[in-house]
Amino acid sequence: MSGWRRAAEEFGGRVAILLATFNGAEFLKEQLASFEVQTHKNWSVWASDDGSRDDTPEIIEDWRSKVGRSRTYLLQGPREGFVANFQSLIGDQTIGADYYAFSDQDDVWMEDKLERALTYLRAVRSDVPAVYCSRTEMIDRNGARTGTFSPLFSRPPSFANALVQSIAGANTMVLNRAARDLMACYANLTPVSHDWWAYQLVTGVGGRLIYDAQPSIYYRQHVGNLIGENQGMQARFHRLKMLMGGGFAAWNDVKVACLGRARPSLTLDSMRLLSEFEAIRSERLSRRILSGLSNPFYRQTFIGNIGMSAAFVLGKF
Repeated sequence: MSGWRRAAEEFGGRVAILLATFNGAEFLKEQLASFEVQTHKNWSVWASDDGSRDDTPEIIEDWRSKVGRSRTYLLQGPREGFVANFQSLIGDQTIGADYYAFSDQDDVWMEDKLERALTYLRAVRSDVPAVYCSRTEMIDRNGARTGTFSPLFSRPPSFANALVQSIAGANTMVLNRAARDLMACYANLTPVSHDWWAYQLVTGVGGRLIYDAQPSIYYRQHVGNLIGENQGMQARFHRLKMLMGGGFAAWNDVKVACLGRARPSLTLDSMRLLSEFEAIRSERLSRRILSGLSNPFYRQTFIGNIGMSAAFVLGKF
């Protein structure tokens, strides 16, 4: 790409990196360093610290002196958990950009993460809410690649899928301005997770979720992860335990309540699907059996769909 063309694209591609931090000093420097080497250079970092008791704020301030005070901003988070922290960032109208990228404090971005995301997003009409997301490659706490990846999904993203499954982490997500403005309308809500909420809301209004099968970040696995790896026997056992214990049902109560508040923004088809989802959850056993065997919702894998159908029948969803 010629120098003038790259400059023109970057001028029209301001990216606000929304970084939520809390006691992240151990790994934060590596994450910040991965911002510096991005092939797309037109970015700024908006870090919302949720009351860290370690050196996290000092690390951000030191880095701010290094990369420029006009490129880094340190905000005070709401201190109500990581979802509320990200929601406060997405709803902050003082953060002006063309694109918005969620970031955790302990991952490492691949060098072309932003450039690749913007290439996909620029192909979508600017008034259509769109979110880029991708798979992840796992690293251990020391930053060594483990040779494992997040699941590869092949079925198309949709609201029917988003109602029953989250397919990508927010740490991979980049939003266009239309998607950010949509999410900002509901920033006062506290969904179960901001990534699942982005998937539900954007597809619910007829927007686009772009799933990249190529990883864009190195996802660090360690005991302090707020949200863990979504694969392996341990993860499957945890999901089964949540299912039988009613954990998914509790999550779905929150999801339905949040989408109910957003109902004025949904398409007619999405409102129909949401109403059908609510009806299945409240039906008698005989009707739940029929609904569990035949419904418009789908997960990305055969085993996942069996589990979903069982959850509907058992009244655990």
